[in-house]
Amino acid sequence: MGLDVYTSVVADAVNWARKFSLFQYPFVTACCGMEFMATAASKYDIARFGAEFPRFSPRQADLLIIVGTITERQGPALRRIYDQMAEPKWVIAFGVCASTGGFYQNYSTMPGADQIVPVDVYIPGCPPRPEQVLDGLMMLQDRIQRGEGHSQLTLKAEAGYDVPIAAIRPIAKQEP
Repeated sequence: MGLDVYTSVVADAVNWARKFSLFQYPFVTACCGMEFMATAASKYDIARFGAEFPRFSPRQADLLIIVGTITERQGPALRRIYDQMAEPKWVIAFGVCASTGGFYQNYSTMPGADQIVPVDVYIPGCPPRPEQVLDGLMMLQDRIQRGEGHSQLTLKAEAGYDVPIAAIRPIAKQEP
């Protein structure tokens, strides 16, 4: 009994530290990048949430922010970046193009980033306002605090904890 209480308190403290120390890797491919850059400006100040410094090496990042349209040719590179990130890792799809492919319904556009990597939070809009980005970041922080991020649930399942299978979405495998 005492050990369970101790480990849950430690897990809560670790999740609290994780939610306020997000190291983001911006994967910016299109026009949403301008609105994304506005979140770091003084008016919106993403630094209040502990996510101010972008890391341009996936090995130093734990938050992948996919901003803009993803083409089919970019898919394998995006997956490689995701695989190189530190565990636990989280993903935000920024804008309608990263979430659903946007108004580009053709052969070269991927219909959403979740076709290649698991996404934790979707931010709608074309382009989304900086306030929406901050709301999405706060939603992700709440999920991190509760231990409900996609990679957190996957790590718990691999360690043998009882995790509902509906909470873990399988990653679609593509045929070579």
